[in-house]
Amino acid sequence: MKNIPTLYEWAGDMQTFELLFGRFYDKVLKDDLLAEVFENMSPEHVSHVAHFVAEVFGGPKLYSSEDGGSHAQMVGHHIGKMLTEEKRQRWVYLLLQTADEIGLKSDPEFRSAFVGYLEWGTRIAVINSVITENPMNAGEPMPKWGWGETGGPYIPSEQ
Repeated sequence: MKNIPTLYEWAGDMQTFELLFGRFYDKVLKDDLLAEVFENMSPEHVSHVAHFVAEVFGGPKLYSSEDGGSHAQMVGHHIGKMLTEEKRQRWVYLLLQTADEIGLKSDPEFRSAFVGYLEWGTRIAVINSVITENPMNAGEPMPKWGWGETGGPYIPSEQ
């Protein structure tokens, strides 16, 4: 069997993720629809998002160790933001545009996994943006995203 790289390894390295999200958030702050959502983001926001996605894709655990973050904290950042489908779509569009501009790998398998994660993650963010309390336990593990298929339909847990 072949030694299959993680999505992180295939994409490049941490510098790749930092470049992607640095350029992306430059666009977001100039975007008429998204600027207001991110106008007060912390100076560390870009690196935290780069570290989070890199870790989810199998990279170093910088978000959960050095940044002191967790999946529950990432979910918590979206609570009460009242994100719309239009904003979600614009966010995805700008990130994919940036990925093309920086030369992020564009083979069908990688881009399928990349877009799949963006769709999953941004739709979860929209769901969580209209609630008032974090549905995640603090100890929930970080998500892991790979080359494979999804795990079935999304069914929110009953509370």
